[in-house]
Amino acid sequence: MYNHTFLHLIMTKIGNKITELRKQKGWSQSELANQIDASREAIGKYERNEAVPSVETAKNIADVFDVSLDYLVGGVLKPSFDKRMIERLEDFELLTEEDKNHLFALLDAFLRDAKAKKAYS
Repeated sequence: MYNHTFLHLIMTKIGNKITELRKQKGWSQSELANQIDASREAIGKYERNEAVPSVETAKNIADVFDVSLDYLVGGVLKPSFDKRMIERLEDFELLTEEDKNHLFALLDAFLRDAKAKKAYS
């Protein structure tokens, strides 16, 4: 189904992300293992790219780090594009077209200002 190169790429991204997220929290492999009800040995294998977590385990890892599964496997560049942003986008769909247009205009103005400030700094 998957070719070897694709699977290796997924494994590398997951292992690197798990290590990065764990270190950002200041957790040991054992602390992460306790958080997701796994063994320290399993966490070590994931981080060394010797094994890929099951979907359920990967979801648990994403949940404890408050990132999306998509971010964990490398589909999203920044964790800030994750859960909070997705939740807001989902809520955005509840708005009327008129309210959406007002928010887009406001957002466009803020983004334009931020880009201008960055360009001149």
